[in-house]
Amino acid sequence: MASRKIVITGAAGLVGQNLIPRLEQRNFGEIVAIDKHPTNTETLRRLHPNLRVIHADLAEPGPWQDEFAGATHLMNGHAQIGGIYTAAYTRNNITATERVVEAAVRNNVSYAVNISSSAVTSAAHDDYTESKKGQEKILRESGIKQIVLRPALMYGLFDRKHIGWLARFMQRSPIFPVPGSGRYVRQPLYVGDFCNVIVSALQKEMTGTYPITGVEKIDYIDLMRAVNKTTGSPTHVVRIPYSVFWSMLKLYAVFDKNPSFTTRQLEALVTPDIYDLIDWPTIFGVRPTPLQDGLNNTFCDPTYSKVVLDF
Repeated sequence: MASRKIVITGAAGLVGQNLIPRLEQRNFGEIVAIDKHPTNTETLRRLHPNLRVIHADLAEPGPWQDEFAGATHLMNGHAQIGGIYTAAYTRNNITATERVVEAAVRNNVSYAVNISSSAVTSAAHDDYTESKKGQEKILRESGIKQIVLRPALMYGLFDRKHIGWLARFMQRSPIFPVPGSGRYVRQPLYVGDFCNVIVSALQKEMTGTYPITGVEKIDYIDLMRAVNKTTGSPTHVVRIPYSVFWSMLKLYAVFDKNPSFTTRQLEALVTPDIYDLIDWPTIFGVRPTPLQDGLNNTFCDPTYSKVVLDF
């Protein structure tokens, strides 16, 4: 429908890069993609030369706010998901969201999809979790009709920080260390399935809060072995004591002020979180992708598996 216009924030990240082709295929309407990462924004432009792509920092006022004129829908997908500085989480998850909501309300955006995180209900207590709780609150109090989606750990094409980063690490190292026993359950969610959930929510303008997690449970060490096998990596997956792993990350952070994996993320990794699995396939009319098929799609796609986003 040409009358629909959707603004997507965080559009050059994992979810945005996978969602935009699906919206284009379904002729959803006019799409405006906004992201602050210069390199990844250029990648988005290159992959979608006809797409309106805006490079902007949402925490700062600017011309990007004018892009909400005439917008009917918002896909709130920007987030700080890694790093060691509290201020970065506040700036990118709280301040930026306040500015986005102000622009959306001022321009009478009628519906929003808010991408939150399963972390808000987890046992973890860190900057990411707390700032995502704050982000939810800002959207909830905006008065905009909305749905809140809380995905668990995602993987898929364009994954730069989670399984994708670990897979690239495997290619560079003869040994892949797993902290402790490695027997902590994960419920990885294929990002393609999650994007299909978003499309369904947008089309039906559904409301409510939904945890979206992978339908298959797997121990972290077995997941890494599956990634290792799928990518054909020469590395050996080995267990090392948790304390040694933690110390290695702490030392690494001394030399890298923006590390791709931190001690806080390690602590969240080994936290025993098992999320309730709702029947989201039926609720949203989306068929879940089997884990091995998702891994094959992620690492064996002849075109997009070679596209690597910057951290």
